[in-house]
Amino acid sequence: MALDGYSGEMSLSRRAMQAELLDAETELRLAYAWRDQRDEEALHRLITAYMRLAISMAAKFKRYGAPMNDLIQEAGLGLMKAADKFDPDRGVRFSTYAVWWIKASIQDYVMRNWSMVRTGSTSSQKSLFFNMRRVQARLEREAASAGEPLDRHQLRQMIATEVGVPLHDVEMMEGRLAGSDYSLNATQSTEDEGREWIDTLEDTGAQAAELVEQDHDIETLRGWLITAMDALNERERFIVRERKLRDQPRTLESLGQELGLSKERVRQLEAAAFGKMRKNLMNQSSEVRQFFA
Repeated sequence: MALDGYSGEMSLSRRAMQAELLDAETELRLAYAWRDQRDEEALHRLITAYMRLAISMAAKFKRYGAPMNDLIQEAGLGLMKAADKFDPDRGVRFSTYAVWWIKASIQDYVMRNWSMVRTGSTSSQKSLFFNMRRVQARLEREAASAGEPLDRHQLRQMIATEVGVPLHDVEMMEGRLAGSDYSLNATQSTEDEGREWIDTLEDTGAQAAELVEQDHDIETLRGWLITAMDALNERERFIVRERKLRDQPRTLESLGQELGLSKERVRQLEAAAFGKMRKNLMNQSSEVRQFFA
């Protein structure tokens, strides 16, 4: 199985090395075709031509222990993100733009898989993760050659200054990189009846009584909403549904185009519909007024 993965990796690398080299004019034409026409053939040529760049960058992260095939896959995802977000009007070569997305995708993957516990997601934590060991080794070599021994606090402070992060970030990252993952199903003692560590964790989830109460509130709100919607005319209900009840709400402009109205007119109708619904809700019962008080 490992041999199959290695063979696939070599085959992908060979195909990438044999791909066409794009000149600036061709690259620009393909980028415009994808951005403006969603031409998938143009996207395929753009991705294929720069897959060698993605593979080359993925190889630089092999020392973190991740499988090369996975690194290449993440590099390819970064390359596709770059192609999707690339704006050819900015006058920048696609390869220059893609480098950032490829590197970010690989680094995120490495950090996600370094430990079951997230190592960090901020820019300073990411910088520390990928540079701390290198900077530390260099500082230690320089101090040794100068005959100036460093204690741990001095070394951490110098690393923080070098990387440009707070000292506590260095201390936190040092502990995370040095630690190991432990199973929560491990027992706290060697005894047969020892409790597992997971048994000591507090259950922060909602209890049964809370879940019943939440379900009741949701059903009550749904009934109020249906009643309030019934007070609207068909056009108002359509606008409210499209603007507030869809997973991806419609814009005022798109609704205006469909209804043959201006964007401002749609906004006015939406506001009027909400006013009617609010009035209807408040008139339903004292329970509604107390709920929204």
